[in-house]
Amino acid sequence: MNKKTTVSAFSKRRAAGEKLVMVTAYDAPGAAAAARAGIDILLVGDSLAMTVLGYDNTLPATMDEMIHHTRAVRRGAPEAFIVFDMPFMSYQTSMEKALENAGRAMKESGADAVKFEGGEEYAELVRRLVSAGIPVMPHIGLLPQRIQAVGGYKVTGRGGDADRLMRDAKAFEEAGAFAIVLECVSRETAKNITEALSIPTIGIGSGPECGGQVQVFHDVIGMFDGFTPKHSRRYAEAGKIITSALAAYADDVRNGRFPAPENCF
Repeated sequence: MNKKTTVSAFSKRRAAGEKLVMVTAYDAPGAAAAARAGIDILLVGDSLAMTVLGYDNTLPATMDEMIHHTRAVRRGAPEAFIVFDMPFMSYQTSMEKALENAGRAMKESGADAVKFEGGEEYAELVRRLVSAGIPVMPHIGLLPQRIQAVGGYKVTGRGGDADRLMRDAKAFEEAGAFAIVLECVSRETAKNITEALSIPTIGIGSGPECGGQVQVFHDVIGMFDGFTPKHSRRYAEAGKIITSALAAYADDVRNGRFPAPENCF
């Protein structure tokens, strides 16, 4: 990431048939590693409530916490394209509150765009944000912020649900969104949506036909023992490596092998 990317570049890459790669980032070291790896987009996801802060779901994440972590990501990857995930109840209460919080996200965190969950009922919000100069990446399909209302995490895009998701996607494109996240949408429906739009779709558990993919940083590097979501693939076992290193350190201290003479002044 030697050159700053803008939203116009994503449309050009979509037209050229190039896939986009997005991963979540929550701190400066993780952002720096993702930037060095050539990741296209860093998403400071409200998933940080679970992966970093230890909550059971994404709902407890606050605007202040999201801004705090996005600032860290920006420091770690100064040239990255960073998307700020609007947390639960930061945009649902009113248009004015949504505009105010999206403005805070851009001004206070250094983000390049915002993301929020919901369907075509938020098309006017997209239009207002884009008019204010804020790039928007809506998120449709499985909506983690609504798990209490729908009773858990469920695949979407089957039966009549497919028509609704298509309407959502087209409404957001018409309103000016530069890309759309499709989470756990059935592969066929995600393919149909991708083909119907001129802007990129970025899938998570929605099949390879999407214009790009997003995954949670900790899932990719294996920071959690014993659990890998179906939509993810572990490319490392960092959690086991870290635990092993810490255990070796503890053993060396307890048995007098650390610090050694070379570790002393």
